[in-house]
Amino acid sequence: MSRYVLPLSVLGTAVGGAVLLKDFVAGGACPSKATIPGKTVIVTGANTGIGKQTALELAKRGGNIILACRDMEKCEAAAKEIRGETLNHRVNARHLDLASLKSIREFAAKVTEEEEHVHILINNAAVMRCPHWTTEDGFEMQLGVNYLGHFLLTNLLLDKLKASAPSRIINVSSLAHVAGHIDFEDLNWEKRKYDTKAAYCQSKLAVVVSTKELSRRLQGTGVTVNALHPGVARTELGRHTGMHSSAFSSFTLGPIFWLLVKSPELAAQPSVYLAVAEELEGVSGKYFDVLKEKPPAPEAEDEEVAKRLWAESVRLVGLEMSHGSHGKTGQPLPK
Repeated sequence: MSRYVLPLSVLGTAVGGAVLLKDFVAGGACPSKATIPGKTVIVTGANTGIGKQTALELAKRGGNIILACRDMEKCEAAAKEIRGETLNHRVNARHLDLASLKSIREFAAKVTEEEEHVHILINNAAVMRCPHWTTEDGFEMQLGVNYLGHFLLTNLLLDKLKASAPSRIINVSSLAHVAGHIDFEDLNWEKRKYDTKAAYCQSKLAVVVSTKELSRRLQGTGVTVNALHPGVARTELGRHTGMHSSAFSSFTLGPIFWLLVKSPELAAQPSVYLAVAEELEGVSGKYFDVLKEKPPAPEAEDEEVAKRLWAESVRLVGLEMSHGSHGKTGQPLPK
């Protein structure tokens, strides 16, 4: 019997080491134990994956959580599950389709009317490397959902966020933003051959670029905004990539993915950290790679790109027509 002890011990050590290394590579748990009793939190795309786990964690910490989702059946089920697990009954589902400017305006209007405060807005929902689809309003789907939809939502909720200060906006981007480029001549892929990977990278770069610009505009308001890369997670987000459709990929790359790819629970930790950490009070305009602040891609720090993208985004979503949005000086945003 003793002859099996050493091999089993070695195996146990190897497995334990692999798990610890995986946790190290993945970034670990949120280091902050701060709670948010009574604070109102909106999480988009919260019926599954990172968004659901973010909502769950913040519900555990006492927040009044609004799950903002397109699929209401899944959203209601997620809200019920979170209420049951946390015993926090202030968890509610509301309809929000980020591929529809009309839906975004309706959601924002309802929140503005019914909620006394909004303390934390987590722009989490995303689509990744989908076919060449367009939104209800004709935007390329990844740009429309990942960036423009959240751009409009955030601006429509700014007055409520300012009135609730100190408040926070968290934009979930991706490390893929470093491979992105903002093509102002063809933002919606109407002239070029569609490249779904490049479109995704552009959308995530736009998120980081606008985070910087919004932070500049919000100086002195008590509202902060930061962007983050959550790490690569096992979620439904990658369903269009074809990563798991190949037996070769699954067999050959499976062990590597197991090591490097995070669970939704772990991938939610950066969003939770940016939402609750007391040490981040007043920190704004930054990019976090998982739990650590890091410089974003050079294009994300280009002020001229940021101002041009902001003005173009305002035009595309019709913000001036639908909302009296103003810059820090009280003057209308640039056309």
